[in-house]
Amino acid sequence: MQYRKLGRTGVEVSTQTLGAMMFGAVGNPDHGESERIVHRALDAGINFIDTADMYSAGESEEIVGKALKGRRDDVVLATKFFFPLGEERNARGGSRRYILRAVEDSLRRLGTDRIDLYQMHRRDWETDLEETLDALTDLVRQGKVLYVGSSSFPADWIVEAQWAAERRGGVRFVCEQPQYSIFSRSIEESMLPAARRHGMGVIPWSPLAGGWLTGKYRRGEQAPEGARFAPSDNPAWRGRTVDTDPSVSARYDAVERLTKIAEQAGLSLTHLALGFVAEHPAITSTIIGPKTMAQLEDLLGAADVRLDAATLDAIDEVVPPGTDMAGIRHMTGNPSLDAGDRRRS
Repeated sequence: MQYRKLGRTGVEVSTQTLGAMMFGAVGNPDHGESERIVHRALDAGINFIDTADMYSAGESEEIVGKALKGRRDDVVLATKFFFPLGEERNARGGSRRYILRAVEDSLRRLGTDRIDLYQMHRRDWETDLEETLDALTDLVRQGKVLYVGSSSFPADWIVEAQWAAERRGGVRFVCEQPQYSIFSRSIEESMLPAARRHGMGVIPWSPLAGGWLTGKYRRGEQAPEGARFAPSDNPAWRGRTVDTDPSVSARYDAVERLTKIAEQAGLSLTHLALGFVAEHPAITSTIIGPKTMAQLEDLLGAADVRLDAATLDAIDEVVPPGTDMAGIRHMTGNPSLDAGDRRRS
């Protein structure tokens, strides 16, 4: 396992981050196995764990908290806020009112007195960014949070957040958590350069493109039971076939080409995909999100993978730099993309 500084903080984190989204009802409901996954990851050298209050409605945070008893000081612990966890209309977003409540709930579930990295899970387009940063600054000054970060922020808002923090003498976002994979490369054009200019760490999510880059989805084959994009299991994917959605056929084609590239490099497709993400100089640590111990063992095997120039060039031929495969959603929630904001009334 290698280690890198998290932006300009001076804190060293492993180049793999254990993502806990699959811990709990949404993924693996077996708390004992999830805790063993955490312990195995720590023993392998991972010292960076990322969760969120909305993962399995707080259950993931509770599992991580139990797993870290006696080992809390060995870990850089990250969680996130933003998404609603109940019906109360103000229990969501980036308002001061909600942030001060959400952090207390996360601290309780995690069983800790501080959160090392507290991240805004999405941009709140309806709340003044200064209000959010002021609230986060207060949490840092109180010692409940050590550093703050963003997730799925577009490049212009990454820059705006840096300027707003400077204007108000508050804390700045020290890292960004974007979607990044061979299938999702549009952040290479502006988001990653912006993060580098401002000395931010980058910890990408979904490096395996929702499982597509493990090779589990193949043309003419039934998706594994419980797979995220199995038509029978995922309402968002239901009815999308090669005949009805061109993006499905394009993904199958890409997987076939990338599998051959991986074989030529002596790697599995999974390790090729993780190695690709880690090679970008802006990337600090790649989030891996295992649901089982077997998945974790496979993912750990990619920790030291390096790709040569010929392999990277071959990947560029499949998905060009700065572009996304059809069907990729970055989920920024940008209201300017809604029809009402694109047409004259």
